[in-house]
Amino acid sequence: MFITFTRDLTIRSDLFARFIMGKSKQTGNHKSDKKKHISKTWKTKRRTKDLDQIHTDMKPETASKLLHQDVDYDVTGCAQHYCLHCARYFVDMQALKEHFKTKVHKKRLKQLREEPYTQAEAERAAGMGSYIPPKVVEVKTQPVEEDMD
Repeated sequence: MFITFTRDLTIRSDLFARFIMGKSKQTGNHKSDKKKHISKTWKTKRRTKDLDQIHTDMKPETASKLLHQDVDYDVTGCAQHYCLHCARYFVDMQALKEHFKTKVHKKRLKQLREEPYTQAEAERAAGMGSYIPPKVVEVKTQPVEEDMD
């Protein structure tokens, strides 16, 4: 393909684009390489604890440690306002109380009612014993202790 000018000047169009209009900014074909593993980044960015981990946190000795933590300035709310069931820190007591009324918290309580999956249950399901359906565990919203400073 050729471009013709008025004074019998004939230039190939690919050379015209390269030398007259300037060089292209893109100098390679590896622009998409950066995007290959972006899905893992988004999946793990705000990862919360699994339900079986939360069940272990709900045991009385572990729960008291989590609810009465030392002041940690690197965590939201200095680690003083923690929702045990959702494994989340909140800025203040009001935000924590508002969270207890939300759909997200109520759904989490409903999910935690089912007993966590164990190795014994997996073996029974695989045919190494008779199957016993999972038990229902009673889960209530944690008690709130207000400081009257």
